Amino acid sequence: MSNLKMKEAALIYLDRSGGLQKFIDDCKFYNDSKQSYAVYRFSILINPSDIVELDAELGNYILHQPLKAAQVFQSVCFIAVKTLSLIGQLQTEAQINIVLKLTHLPPLRSYSLDLCEFPLDYASQRFYMMQGIVIAMTTVTKYTQGARFLCSDEACPLSKGFEYIRVHVPGATESATVRNDFLCNLCSSSLQEDRKFRVLGDKQIVEIITAKALHAFQGYSNNQPFRFQSLTIFLRDESVSKMNIGNEYKIIGIPTCVRTSQTAVCIEANSIISCNPEVPSGISDNFRYLLSLTSSSCWKFTAILANIFASQIVPPGTYNLLKLCLLMSLVQTSDRNKELKDCLDILIMTSDTLLVDRNKYGTGAVSIQAGSALLAKGGICFIGDLASHKKDKLEQLQSVVESRSITVYIPGKKFGDDINQQMTFPVQCSFWSFVDMDSSSKRNMQKTNTLIGRMDCSLIPANLVEAFGLLINCNESSSCYPLISTVQHTLKKAIDPEELLYVASKKFTTEDFEKLLAFAKNLNVEFSLEAERMIHGYYLASRRIRTDSISGSKLSASALKYLVSLAEAHARLNLRNKVLKEDVLIAALLFETSLTLKYGATVFCVAPNAVFPFELYNEEYLEQRDIYLNQCQQQLQQFIATYGPGTAIFTSDE
Repeated sequence: MSNLKMKEAALIYLDRSGGLQKFIDDCKFYNDSKQSYAVYRFSILINPSDIVELDAELGNYILHQPLKAAQVFQSVCFIAVKTLSLIGQLQTEAQINIVLKLTHLPPLRSYSLDLCEFPLDYASQRFYMMQGIVIAMTTVTKYTQGARFLCSDEACPLSKGFEYIRVHVPGATESATVRNDFLCNLCSSSLQEDRKFRVLGDKQIVEIITAKALHAFQGYSNNQPFRFQSLTIFLRDESVSKMNIGNEYKIIGIPTCVRTSQTAVCIEANSIISCNPEVPSGISDNFRYLLSLTSSSCWKFTAILANIFASQIVPPGTYNLLKLCLLMSLVQTSDRNKELKDCLDILIMTSDTLLVDRNKYGTGAVSIQAGSALLAKGGICFIGDLASHKKDKLEQLQSVVESRSITVYIPGKKFGDDINQQMTFPVQCSFWSFVDMDSSSKRNMQKTNTLIGRMDCSLIPANLVEAFGLLINCNESSSCYPLISTVQHTLKKAIDPEELLYVASKKFTTEDFEKLLAFAKNLNVEFSLEAERMIHGYYLASRRIRTDSISGSKLSASALKYLVSLAEAHARLNLRNKVLKEDVLIAALLFETSLTLKYGATVFCVAPNAVFPFELYNEEYLEQRDIYLNQCQQQLQQFIATYGPGTAIFTSDE
């Protein structure tokens, strides 16, 4: 009677939820095909909250004994097929394969599977919710959904019909569904598969790790490869190709123990829910107050941010240019769009490698393993010293930075297939890297430059240098920047790593910066007409003066894209939705500094410290910086007026 009651509840739920109409439509597809199948697969969407409210016993059955609950729906659906004559080819109830797809699970701890807690429960065969980041995936292969077997003894009644149907169940291997040692229950003769009735489905295997594991290795730089301990997820049929490497998902599935060459716990996925990052509601009160104090200037707020950023790592006031560029790269990097065409990659030429290397601010079948570039989705991939990598690796990096994608070629013969395959994954991160110019082995290789301002970048391929949007010469070890404050900072941190040494560290915490950056990177910005004219004018003028008849223009095709990204980033860092001419000035100064390091100075001569001409001690120095930047603004406008579009030196083609 209990089973009959659950069947009645199942039928009522199907009728109320629209599942019955969907089932009838699916049956029509099978019936119209006029083809006989060993099994007919139906996917039924289940809302646990609704079904528990309708019938608590059936709801409990679905949540805790899903395989038996599927049999209840199987019986109901078979009766519906026969009563309504939905599929003429269907003969037995065993031919109906029901897959219950859950919309969610109760938000209770007992339904959550934490990947950091062991041992994992794989004996109960019930649904759990788990959350993780995809770090590897296989190509899509086939598996047997169902198969028909017949008794090999022709005299046996079971040598015909559809009595012996094998259907895949969660956790089962291929050999559990199809093999040659099954025996007839009636005469004990061997069973043989009727291969023309075999039904195949798609299968894909992915590996996930908890986000906690990834966060533990943020900022970790080591040339030695390593792998995370992962959990295997089996995706089947409509779930195939729904997950991407580097993305985080919530997965509803049934843990099982797979016994192959090595016994391992895996998850048979039932439903997949993409985890969208939370959109921050605002910034901290301290930053809001600072923004209001500096509202009269378009440059002061970002200058102060750069000054106090990473005060747990370096003293405030040091590496301001580098820190401003890092902040701009961070706010310009997100998954607002799939291609991330507006990302901002940074290459640093430096002799202060220890300090740069210590900066931890950055995000963050054939099995394809995710490297740092894919796992850093929506964040930063820190490469380390480029000069330590071999030529082939540098060529691969150049290809990835230019194309914003990684393509993996899979030779068919090597993996038991006749057809070669390839898989392409979008790269949704910005790259930070540096070159150590001060090691003895490299110092002897450096060439003497005859061009003013040009820096020898011959340690790495010129095309790779060009692929990075911004080149920075980071050298604070000079008479203008004494090292004593950095040395004192390092020694104090060695004694007490957790101590907050500066007022800025206490007022503006790491969490405050995280909220600020998260808020800024989600701002939608657009160019004012004045800013748009200025950025195009600077680009055309700069292209004109760096073009010769022999080698053509030194500016790459993507130069304008980098300029736009820099201007947008500065506007976002100011928490503005509109890009102003003041943002374009910072973009032009940074870009011109980068071009000078690559090719030498031109008529638009920019000082190496143009963005931060003074050390920022107090309000007076901020005012002096504003006066200096206003002068730079006038020089930029004069440069555009002289060499930009519409001037006499431009030809009609230009």
